Amino acid sequence: MYLKKPLWSEGIEAAKGEASGSDPKPQAYGGAVAELVNSLQQQRVYREVTLALTTGLRDARAEFSFLRVRALRSLLNFLRSVADSDFTIDLFIQTQSIPQLQVVPVLFQHSLKESGLEAEDDCNENRVRDLSHIFGVEPMKLTSPATDAEVALALRVLEGCCLLHPHSTALAHRHNAIQVLMNILSTRGVLEQGACLDALISLMVDSPLNQMDFEKCNGIMEVADLIRDKQVDENLRLKCGEFLQLLIGHVNGRDSSPLANIHEDTRRLLGEKSASLIWAAGQFGSTLDPEQRLTALQIQARRVLESLDLY
Repeated sequence: MYLKKPLWSEGIEAAKGEASGSDPKPQAYGGAVAELVNSLQQQRVYREVTLALTTGLRDARAEFSFLRVRALRSLLNFLRSVADSDFTIDLFIQTQSIPQLQVVPVLFQHSLKESGLEAEDDCNENRVRDLSHIFGVEPMKLTSPATDAEVALALRVLEGCCLLHPHSTALAHRHNAIQVLMNILSTRGVLEQGACLDALISLMVDSPLNQMDFEKCNGIMEVADLIRDKQVDENLRLKCGEFLQLLIGHVNGRDSSPLANIHEDTRRLLGEKSASLIWAAGQFGSTLDPEQRLTALQIQARRVLESLDLY
């Protein structure tokens, strides 16, 4: 969503110049023009937001993966532009109360839809029972499976939605988001696994329901297995270290959290030294600005890996 300056807004500067004079009439005129331009600009941005969502979600439902990938890239760029101002963030939040414009359900119904053996069996059974596509006039629809790039993009879009619109975590919970993402984490490649860890954090922030699902899925054990495995890509292991630091830092001091025992679980799975390094990062990280915090997370994650490799 990249807006050009509208032609009708060029007269606002002239109106402001007139309003600075001593005559009260030009002042009133300038204020009225400014108010009108402001209103027109807000309506224009709202139309742009709804148009971007409508077109993006239409292609995100497409049968072919390349169309869905293009739509997801467009939605990701849209979310990045939305994050530039509080006004556009508020507009995006308003649109997510409209079912037709909700992003999260579309992600789980298409790009993040699980297609396991059971689903394939059901599909084959339905084909045997239903022969309407053979004897009817309408051809059977075939949907291409999600590629690695598509899944990774969908996870990035999911992360952005949850960060900009907290209620998206509840929408994701209705689609068993944690179970879906844990399956991606254990079966997909490095590209999707890295995006999955970032999306998991955004899903669990201030969401006890998703935290409870993460606990039920033995999420800490899954992440600990990845970080301990020296055959796993080093960058992914570092990402796991950053994930644990962020998660422990978020739930630290919240006794009512479903993950209140996360520090004890980490100590049991990774050892005392590594658990202490992860816990320490969660204590001081919140006092730093975002850039310093990211650097501190990366440094501490490296120390965690070194402590594990020496263990």
